[in-house]
Amino acid sequence: MSSPFENASNFNIEGGTHIYAKNYHHHHYGERPPKSSIEKLRDYIAAGALHNSAERCDAPKCHPETRVAVQDEVVSWICDGDSDDMPKEIMWVTGPAGSGKTAIMGSVADTCQGKGTLGATHFFSSFSGSANRRSKRYFVPTLAYQFIQHKAMTQIAARILSAIDDNPAIFEQNLEVQFDQLILEPLRACRDRPPLPQWPKVILIDGLDECEADQYQDTTRSNPPSRSREDDQIEILTVLKKAASNPGFPFRIVIASRPEHAIKRFFADVAKSLTRELFLDGKYNPDADMALFLESKFANIRRESHLPSSWPGEDVPRTLISNASGQFIYVATVGRFMEVSSGDPEKLLKQVLQLPGFMASTNALAPLDALYTHILSSSPDPPLSILWLNFIFREKYLEKQSWDPDRGPTTRSPAATLVRLYLESYPGQASHAFRNLNSLISIPSMEDDNTPYRLYHKSLVDFLQERSRSGTLYVESKVVLEHFIDRYLHLWKSRGPERSLTPQERKLFFDSFFWYSTVSSVFSKSAEEVSRLDTIILSCDAVWWVKRSVEFEDYWTPETPAAVIWAFCKVHAMVSAIV
Repeated sequence: MSSPFENASNFNIEGGTHIYAKNYHHHHYGERPPKSSIEKLRDYIAAGALHNSAERCDAPKCHPETRVAVQDEVVSWICDGDSDDMPKEIMWVTGPAGSGKTAIMGSVADTCQGKGTLGATHFFSSFSGSANRRSKRYFVPTLAYQFIQHKAMTQIAARILSAIDDNPAIFEQNLEVQFDQLILEPLRACRDRPPLPQWPKVILIDGLDECEADQYQDTTRSNPPSRSREDDQIEILTVLKKAASNPGFPFRIVIASRPEHAIKRFFADVAKSLTRELFLDGKYNPDADMALFLESKFANIRRESHLPSSWPGEDVPRTLISNASGQFIYVATVGRFMEVSSGDPEKLLKQVLQLPGFMASTNALAPLDALYTHILSSSPDPPLSILWLNFIFREKYLEKQSWDPDRGPTTRSPAATLVRLYLESYPGQASHAFRNLNSLISIPSMEDDNTPYRLYHKSLVDFLQERSRSGTLYVESKVVLEHFIDRYLHLWKSRGPERSLTPQERKLFFDSFFWYSTVSSVFSKSAEEVSRLDTIILSCDAVWWVKRSVEFEDYWTPETPAAVIWAFCKVHAMVSAIV
């Protein structure tokens, strides 16, 4: 077997020349057949961003008979357009955090699919499921892929696949070029055949404010320029405006987002003549919808707990709705807390009602913050559970950032199993830490090796990262990083997790331990502690790690050998001479 360190080249770390391995060859027999056009396209879509994806199986939807007025207005606009002389081609559904935008968009998508008017959807998400749901890189291919799957758009499908054959590098080009070649030009090519009545009518895009920045700069440069998330969000809006401005473009576009400054300014200035704004405020009577929602939840609890029909009384829903201040996420979280918590429903309800709500008139987030504080404090170990929540959802450590030869830069959220392998000091610690938090996060079973932890709503991340809201529960980013460094070095010294691993767990651990993104997070940000790290690394059982590297060579990614050497060189430069 050839050495994985063949074809080594030099690179520079802080002035010293070291070795890294490149072009690592996986051992296989024969050549892989070339991919078809649709397979190439499939590599660049965010499958979890589709409204009916498995990843969104527990995504919020409007409770029956709630948000009816909002849904009717959106669906009516999609089907019939505006009644005035200046019809709009874009609808912007906006409102504060927790006002129910994603639930409304999910329900509208279901309605439109039932009517045959749904062309494509893209549900961005910065906190749950696949990391590609927060990148613009997959946006246009995901829309194009859905057009190909639409039975009424076979002509367009053939044109899209032909465009990929003609320009295989299309996925590495900017969004305007992608949208032109994969969507606009195929539509133009079919303009001699006008859109038939069964053609879809709308593209739905949710959570645009959760699209995060893709970085392309040379990371070897000091202080390289970087893109902001606003840059990427405006790039998406710009290509959508261009499409909507084209008289031959057959789709209306509905975009839902928080009213962030850059997005709000774009719709108010650049796309004002094309945009109809729908702001989720009191006009749509959210209080009545919340009353229906709470009555349904309380009815379930009465039935399961054998409570009288008068429970919990008329005043309780009114108090909760007042505390919500129009934010559906508040009553939704109360509902989940009541449903998943063990104990007497009456006592649980009293706990919620005794939380601060008097500041709602001046601070609409105060009751929600008090509810989050109460639930987090109910954990058996609040400091640990909050530290881990920050680790997973705020700082997003253990995300896999790598280069795929077919897809380019990719990012993958860590499976819950991997998080447990890194953070647990003893088996079952994660279950202990997250006990009582099922109303805030979706927790995969211990037997599920691939599913990540998921938040029910991004507002929890907002709460965690703002000291003014989380108060004594706030954790600084450097504390989270220090915890990660301590755990990583402990794993190095202790030869991995301190328990026996299943074959799948061994694969997860050894595939991730020397990810370049993991190693660089630990060592690049620990330069001020070189002496401590020097001592730790030199005390490690290097022979054991080398043997494991050989034993688990099949688990390596092409970057693994480079990362192994880079890690050791970063701390102790003499290692390069030994290698």
